[in-house]
Amino acid sequence: MSTSVTLAPSSNQALGIGQFAIDFLAGRLGPGPSDAVLERVRLFHTDAFLCGASALALGTNAPTLLRAEALEYHDPSGASVFGSRERVKAEKAIAANSSAVREWDSNGTNFGYRPELGHTAGEFGHNDFYPVVIAACQQRGLDGATALRAMVLLDEIRGRLAEVFSLKTYKIDHVVHGAIASAATYGALMGANAEQIESAIGMFVAHYIPWRAIRAGKQLSDSKGASAGISTEAAVLCMKRAMAGFIGPKDIFRNPEAIFRFFEPTTEGAARWKEAGDSPFDLVLSHSGDDFAVMGMHFKLGLYEHQSAGALQGVVDLVSAHPELLADGGSKIDRIDIVAYEPAFGIIGNPMKKDPRTRQSADHSMAYIVATLLRKAIEHAPLPTGGGANDEVWKALMLDPYDYQVADSAIFHPATRAIMQKIEFRHGGPEYDAKYPDGIPTSLVITDGAGASYHSGLVMYPAGHARNSTADLRDILAHKFQLLGSLSVSEGGSASKLVDHVEALPKLDANGVQALYDFELGSRPGYE
Repeated sequence: MSTSVTLAPSSNQALGIGQFAIDFLAGRLGPGPSDAVLERVRLFHTDAFLCGASALALGTNAPTLLRAEALEYHDPSGASVFGSRERVKAEKAIAANSSAVREWDSNGTNFGYRPELGHTAGEFGHNDFYPVVIAACQQRGLDGATALRAMVLLDEIRGRLAEVFSLKTYKIDHVVHGAIASAATYGALMGANAEQIESAIGMFVAHYIPWRAIRAGKQLSDSKGASAGISTEAAVLCMKRAMAGFIGPKDIFRNPEAIFRFFEPTTEGAARWKEAGDSPFDLVLSHSGDDFAVMGMHFKLGLYEHQSAGALQGVVDLVSAHPELLADGGSKIDRIDIVAYEPAFGIIGNPMKKDPRTRQSADHSMAYIVATLLRKAIEHAPLPTGGGANDEVWKALMLDPYDYQVADSAIFHPATRAIMQKIEFRHGGPEYDAKYPDGIPTSLVITDGAGASYHSGLVMYPAGHARNSTADLRDILAHKFQLLGSLSVSEGGSASKLVDHVEALPKLDANGVQALYDFELGSRPGYE
């Protein structure tokens, strides 16, 4: 029996996505996702939830502002924001919650890679959109098992779009795929029909495309972290309007003047502008078994830009194998050479990233991220050794929000800045580029003052990567969950209780989902 549905380039794929979403949630396509798939999305949801709760507890700017804005839009049939039982307009709750989830840039990542089908567009994406599902389930009185299944659906649509169309190539922000998936999933949960979902997708693509301008510039702004929330607010509003009768552009993936065929024409010359023509891709959506997009998504084991994960693994490997590098305050380290692929070099390696002055810029600086990890390694020396050392070192050095704090000048720490000056980061060329996005091809060499060099070798699948088979992922994630949970609750509150609260999602009845965000949010003023 087939475990997937193929939406051909010659078909109306927007309508097809709508029908797929409805049929998937109704269980009409097959037995559904395996237990392994459901468990993985549960972990990603827990990760996202705790990222969002901790970002709000520490008073980060955009999530706090958007949460306060949402609370001005009372709606007894709406949804809730983190740390509140009050119901507000669903699109406002989603904007606030998705912004909070994304603020640390520490939740899951996909790389748009499915080589067995030739779908290797390599678009990024993140697990920012689960608040869409919770909002709809709260509005419709649905249980946690339904919510978990809908999260699989949302990740499937956005993850498969990321495999077939590279938004970043055209300077469009990656949240477009998530917003399309959010419109479809929200609509299906709310009882929309396929034509209404098609209208909502068409409206979003025609009216609300975000450009990567939000990520450009020497110092990044709030727009970078809030992009998913803002775009998804628009997508859900489009879905609401469609359900109320608004008719948006149809067949948007084959529309010659929408982004897909405009940037990747499927006809030649002047004929490009004619209505006739296929979309630039086929879309293969799984409905049953193990082969879901979420199984290829990667966990971040702390706060860092995912493109730096290979370098971080290289540091962990080298300081574990050669603890003498950390002696005497790390004074033996003379030079650190990092080689990686594009787009890592372009995104987190350009020269302006050697002097980050905001948290958002620091977590997009390879030099800052690696230097901070090394500074922490020096401060924590001696590090764990022996069996399981890799996992223990990851936990001991895990980068947390305070490693990027501006208020207490963490990003200007003199030891970190001194190490940054020793780092040289260069592009590895075609040899490295060819290995991405299968892995995160990175190598790191530390040279000491005597001229001895310590090589990490080529790192392809660092801890947290979907194809890593050496790290104890659950153990490291448990540490991350406790760390972020401890930041999310009030002084003296129980991080374990909050973690248990969210990890119970699949077992929650409808009342439990209603109360999912109803917890006492900590307040730790002075972070920003």
